[in-house]
Amino acid sequence: MIDSALNYLSNGSAITLLVLWSLSLYMVIVFWIFIYRFLSLKSSILTEKKSLEALTSRSSTLSPMSALNKCANGVTNKDILHACEINIIKDASVGISWMSIIASTAPFIGLFGTVVGILESFAKFSSHSKVGFSVIAPAISEALVATAAGIFVAIFAYTFHQILVRKVYELNTYIKAQAKILIAKG
Repeated sequence: MIDSALNYLSNGSAITLLVLWSLSLYMVIVFWIFIYRFLSLKSSILTEKKSLEALTSRSSTLSPMSALNKCANGVTNKDILHACEINIIKDASVGISWMSIIASTAPFIGLFGTVVGILESFAKFSSHSKVGFSVIAPAISEALVATAAGIFVAIFAYTFHQILVRKVYELNTYIKAQAKILIAKG
């Protein structure tokens, strides 16, 4: 398996290697954004959930750790709270659009690598008078590796994008609930 992968890389064209390098970079970016955003959103959701619980039960005030409290500085004006909601969600969703971009472009990058690989294979075979399936099939399967890599990256990017969008929605729900309570009390 490792020998065939190394053989593939050593025999691949510059375009094929560029495609695989680009997709590898995409994969690193996808995992970096996901891990960083997931952990920060998880922490923010927990803080805002506790703040909402405190606001609705015992203390009737926002937690000092709440992002809404930090932004509004104790002001319960509807417009200021709304502006804070927008700012908090904007900050929480930084980088998530890159996941969507990668999910939509990775398969095309892989497909480009496949098309170039197939064209190169046919160019090699053009000098042969007779070429059988046993010669063409391995060349085509090597070219399809780029498409598979693109789809592989896109699956992670799309899945992680959806998970993060859901986490931002959860955070938004807690922020909006706190703002509504503060406006009603104010």
